[in-house]
Amino acid sequence: MATAAKKITLSPSRDIPFNKLVLSQSNVRRLKAGVSIEELAEDIARRGLLQGLSVRAVVNEAGVETGMFEIPAGGRRYRALELLVKQKRLTKTAPVPCVVREDGIAEEDSLAENVQRAPLHPLDQFRAFLSLREKGQSEEEIAASFFVSVNVVKQRLKLASVSPKVLEAYAEDSMTLDQLMAFTVSGDHERQEQVFERLQHSYDKQPYVIRRMLTEGAVRASDKRAQFIGIDAYVEAGGTVLRDLFEGDDGGWLQDVALVELMVAEKLKEEAATTEAEGWKWIEVAPDFAYGHSFGLRQLRGEPMPLTPAGEAARNALQAEFDRLSEQHQDADELPKEVDERLGELETALDALDARPLVFDPAEVARAGAFVSIAYDGHLRVERGLIRPEDELAMEPEKDLAGEEDEREVAASDDGENATIAGLDAPANERDEDDGLTPISDRLMTELTAYRTVGLRQALGEQPDMAFIAALHALTLKVFYHYGTDSCLELDLKGVSFGIQAPGLSDSAAAEAIRARHDDWAKALPKDPDGLWDALQAWDSNSRSALFAHVVSLSVNAVHEAWNRRPRALAHADRLAQAVALDMTAAGWRPTVDAFLGRVTKARILRAVAEAKGQRAADRIAHLKKGDMAAEAETLLACTAGCRSRSARKAAPPLT
Repeated sequence: MATAAKKITLSPSRDIPFNKLVLSQSNVRRLKAGVSIEELAEDIARRGLLQGLSVRAVVNEAGVETGMFEIPAGGRRYRALELLVKQKRLTKTAPVPCVVREDGIAEEDSLAENVQRAPLHPLDQFRAFLSLREKGQSEEEIAASFFVSVNVVKQRLKLASVSPKVLEAYAEDSMTLDQLMAFTVSGDHERQEQVFERLQHSYDKQPYVIRRMLTEGAVRASDKRAQFIGIDAYVEAGGTVLRDLFEGDDGGWLQDVALVELMVAEKLKEEAATTEAEGWKWIEVAPDFAYGHSFGLRQLRGEPMPLTPAGEAARNALQAEFDRLSEQHQDADELPKEVDERLGELETALDALDARPLVFDPAEVARAGAFVSIAYDGHLRVERGLIRPEDELAMEPEKDLAGEEDEREVAASDDGENATIAGLDAPANERDEDDGLTPISDRLMTELTAYRTVGLRQALGEQPDMAFIAALHALTLKVFYHYGTDSCLELDLKGVSFGIQAPGLSDSAAAEAIRARHDDWAKALPKDPDGLWDALQAWDSNSRSALFAHVVSLSVNAVHEAWNRRPRALAHADRLAQAVALDMTAAGWRPTVDAFLGRVTKARILRAVAEAKGQRAADRIAHLKKGDMAAEAETLLACTAGCRSRSARKAAPPLT
């Protein structure tokens, strides 16, 4: 005969006055976690006690109940009730729902209640917030009810709007919460599902990879075009911004690329009209120009607009205060905070006064033009005062060595013996030697200057410092003055212009540094080329060396050109790169799909990954198709802004 299963008897429940309850030493919770006591007290005050306390009767030494009850499980709820009593929001004798335990061990009760508790699945919380909002509660009300910030509620509601297919995968633990949050960048369910399918065949499923896939083709808010037109203006025009509520996104992504390009073109046109009104002969407008676009054009030297008497007085006062503060604290190890802040304010004010618009000669403005584009930081860039070779004025003939035009025509025979002066029949050797100075014959002049040239070579070869100045003078004339100048040193310096523009080259860190350095030198050099020699002699050796390095650097040409085979020159470029410790990541290059990985074979992609990350990393992506492999390789070789990783250098395209 079968034995009937023993029936379970549940512990009885009863209401016990609060002042008959005490905390038990058997409670296993010692560390604070979860909602604070204050927040829990507010929740109890609003909704009441949703879960009763587990208690045991307190007995004396004889085993007789004392009428008091200890709480092994529910200590945080007890403390919250205690806080309400202290705040006089709950009476001391208020009945508290309790389950009275008699069997087992108190520590087991406490441990079981804390360990066996199943936390609410995040997706259930997301859906609960959504349900409350649909029932009319605002985000602020939901946040107040659950003691979370409004931003947390917005984030949860954003998660609840992800594609049902993706949510289902998350509910089945097929993806992590961080991966699910990455899908909120885009609200397009179709796009989310496309990326989700693509992830099934991808090795790297990190959240940042998901975000990158979802924002392909969009314009980053940090892009100079977005900065130029302004995010607010773009949104006001009807544009959509994709945002990541969980990670820093630098302002998000502008999804309507066509609208961005239209707004950029319109704003550039307006800015160009203002520049054109200044009287320039030509204006070229584009969001970006190829690197070296001004090569071969002469740059006019404008003069800063003069300060008004009031402006001059203000500048003098600022400079005097700056000098006084600097002198007073020149021996201090650390400047006082207020002094440091004041010096910064003075520097900013002085820079603003010194950065005045340039004024150009109206006659030169009529022959010159300007390029209007967008700088790397989103500000308008106007390059004024550039003259094309065809717009240069014809050079006036130079005067002869005597410094005056001789009204008489002089003709010399090849041997110089029968020189004839127009209007005279007598041979030159029959003329009166005392008639005065006459032009030196070309042959004699050639002989004299030949001797002089040899003498200069010999003397210059024994004076390295002067040879350096002479070479620097000749090369600087080529770089900064272009036309109407020459040197007796037959040194030439050619600047390379790129037939094919590398994407982003003009805005790279290296290009910006070169542009700034060149502008600084242009301001330091004399406006008139005739004063260059004296200026260079007056400079110290460090200044001359720095200018020499800049000028010579502009002649570097390590560009591979299919029509111009130069294997030895490119090999020398490799050696020069080693000598100067060239770091391509510092120069602004990254091994991206567009810049390198998507334009080479799979074998080269795997080789780059293997050299940078190891063979195992390369093997993990070897099975992928070309496009996916390039994308995964970019992720593996990705380098945070400003870093100089070995991976990025290894992935740089070979120069030979």
